[in-house]
Parts: sequence; structure tokens; C-alpha cells
Amino acid sequence: MTTNPLAAALPDLDFVTDTDVLDSLSHDDAEWAPVGNALSAVRPRSTAEVQAVVAECATRGIPVVTRGAGTGLSGGANAVDGCLILDLSKMNRILEIDPDNMIAVVQPGVVNNDLKAAVAEHGLWYPPDPASAPWSTIGGNASTNAGGLCCLKYGVTRDYVLGLEAVVGGPAGAYGTAVRLGHRTTKGVAGYDMVGLFVGSEGTLGVLTEITLRLRPARAESPRTVVGAFGSIVAAGNAVAATTRLGLLPTALELLDRACLQAVEEWKHLGLSATAEALLLAQIDTPGKAGDDEAAALAQCFRDAGAEWAEQSTDEFEAEALFSARRLAYPALERLGPVLTEDICVPRSAVPRMLAAIEDIATRHQVAIATIAHAGDGNLHPLIRTPAGDDAARTAAQAAFEEMLTAAIDMGGTVTGEHGVGLLKRAGLRQEQEPGVIAMQQALKQTLDPLNLFNPGKVLGDPAA
Repeated sequence: MTTNPLAAALPDLDFVTDTDVLDSLSHDDAEWAPVGNALSAVRPRSTAEVQAVVAECATRGIPVVTRGAGTGLSGGANAVDGCLILDLSKMNRILEIDPDNMIAVVQPGVVNNDLKAAVAEHGLWYPPDPASAPWSTIGGNASTNAGGLCCLKYGVTRDYVLGLEAVVGGPAGAYGTAVRLGHRTTKGVAGYDMVGLFVGSEGTLGVLTEITLRLRPARAESPRTVVGAFGSIVAAGNAVAATTRLGLLPTALELLDRACLQAVEEWKHLGLSATAEALLLAQIDTPGKAGDDEAAALAQCFRDAGAEWAEQSTDEFEAEALFSARRLAYPALERLGPVLTEDICVPRSAVPRMLAAIEDIATRHQVAIATIAHAGDGNLHPLIRTPAGDDAARTAAQAAFEEMLTAAIDMGGTVTGEHGVGLLKRAGLRQEQEPGVIAMQQALKQTLDPLNLFNPGKVLGDPAA
């Protein structure tokens, strides 16, 4: 590597010197998002070190792109030319678990599942559970307002973030200033909701260095699993809409199509049968007889909506394998070739229409689309697969991608439910939101980050755009 002026100015910090490692840190898992050439990367271990890095970068006009585990799917953590990659993976300490007040305070590099395991020892539970929970970090989850399988009943990351420490610039003072936002109390409405603003901002307003989280009591018993098999993906969508109409609220309601099941089985050999065109997987955590009744009602709802069969699973290992398949679907397909991942979200009543639109779009553009979904909250993840090196297929996939965004907006939905805008959804954001709303967001960005230092070009695009 060439001489790094930041390393010379900050000699006590852990700068990355290996070019291959720098390349690996320069992008997330959004394979089709553009990647710039980073100047360097650094791995701070404390808020003070982040402050020193941000201050030095501001002085030199070097953009700062923050990353966690790199599991994002929108290009939000991708390098821009000449930037410093701020890798927070070493800031991975659980600073406090307070059982009396049911909160935890963590650094941003703490892995989601590691936090779950730690709080479970105190009889507590942290609900947000993205499919990437075994690898993704709390800082990344907060930056994209990640959801997950159980957000249908228990909410998304924003519902659990009470307070933040962030290194910022702008009106807070000089770049590198650390501020505390929010509170530790269950309620608090003093001033504007700055925590809500920073959660989901994808690193464009500052660097999160500490996160205070709300916890829940651990669940008393293992959830019941209900499985429904359908002859078409649209029929499965009809069952989702019927579940909502009946007022049933499972913990999770997930959809996998046949292509996803086959890809997982060929990779992991979990013993799954992939004969149905689509499966709905539901979990119910209501305790006692009420939970049994709820599971029976949900299975009957699936059957009434057209399921070929629907039953409560009595085999714990089978149930675990099915939900493992849901979590493994994306990497299972990714190993077969390039995948362009959608993240559209529509009203639950529109799920059948959106699934039908996806099938129509796939047919017209002659692209292969496998679909997984947090179907219960309308968050669909069509996965567009293309052969490696096939430029025509790639062009068709990109056209299909944009058309799905338009279809979701037309149905009253949004272009991203949990992955974030990053680089891939910037045009979709402008299509979804009116110019006045975009202008408000640009004004916030300009006020809080007048140098456009933090993750420039992401979400809203360049200031002049």
C-alpha cells in the first residue's frame, strides 16, 4: 500500500495494511452495488478512538464509511473513492446488562445472537432477529432499522433502541464530538426524537458508538410451529391475507418458495421435502391452551385459504430445520450465482397481488426469481438469479428489479422494509417520496453533516442530485 497519512497522524490506532483485507472490508453483501477505492481502513476499540479518527478525517476532507459485519444487502457500507473504512467489529463489548430495568448497553460491534445468548442468562430476551443474526452486529442492525422473523408481533430494531452515543459533527460542535441521545427509561419525550432519526439513517448522520436497548422477559416455553403447503405462491399469499383478516397474530409468518427450499436442501441436506410450490411457516408463542387453540386456528385458516395440507409440527427437529431453511435461503441461492435481492414491503392485504406481480415480472423479463418473505408483515424478498457473466441476463434482472419497486409503490408499499436504501434503492426512494420530503431530509443531512463526511452518496445520493 501507499503511505497512509491517517496512520501517520494516528499512530496508536489499528490501521489495516493488507490490500486484500482492505478490499474485503470495502463492500457489503450487495453484490451488484458499485464499490469505490478506499484510502484505508481502521479498527477502533473505543469511542475516543472513533472521535480521533472522525476529527482527523474532517480536517483532511476524507469521507468516513462505517461498517459492522458487512452483511448488508443494499451497498450501504460500500466504499466511496478516497474514503476511510471505519470497521467497528472490534468494538464488541456488552457494557451492561441491567435485569431490574430490562436494558442492555452495548458497543456497535456486538453480534446479535451473542447479545441474545448473554441476556438469556438473566432470563431476558432481545427480540429483533434478522436472518443474519448469527453474524450481523447491533450497530448495523440499528443503522438499517433491521427487522427479522419475529417483528410481526414484537417489532423492529427501532422499537428496542432507547438511547445512543454517536460521534457527530455539525451543530453539536467540531467533527469528532460525542453526544448522547435518548434515555434509559421506559418513557421519555423530552425534545425531538433524535434516536428515531439516527436509527435507520445508514451511517449518514454520524457514527454509533454505544447503544442502549430495551429487553423483554424470556419466553416461558418454546414456540409452536405451524406449516402450510400450497400449490402456488399466490395461494400462500391469500393465506397471509386471510390470517390478517381473522386477527391472528403469530410471532412469525414466513414464506419460502420451492426454489429456495431446493437450494437449501442441495446445500445443507436438512432432509426437507420440496414438493410444494410454497410453504408458510408460522410460530406461535402464546403459552398454554390458548397457544394450542391459536395454532389450530391458524392451521385451519391455511386450509380454508387453499393449502394442500397444514398442520402443527410435533417434531421439534423438523420445525427447527424448516426455520433454518428460511434463514439459509439467501446464502444457498447466492452460492449458485449472482443474486439481486429485493426488499419491498406492501400492505398485508396486498401480498397476494404483489406475489402475482412478481411472477408476471419474472415471466415478461425472462428472469429466474426465487422468493422468501416475512409474509406476515408484507415484507417480500424476491431473489433475482442470473448466470455469472451473462450481461443480457443482468440487464433483464435490473429491469425486473426496478419494475418490482414501482409495483410495490403502486400498491401503497415501500421500496425497502429493512435492508435500507444504500446505493441500490436511491432511485426508488425518489420515486416513492415526494420532492418536498426529499428536500426535508437533505436539509437534515446538511445541518447535521455540513461537510458531507459520513457515508456520502448513500440513501439520498449526492447533495446536488
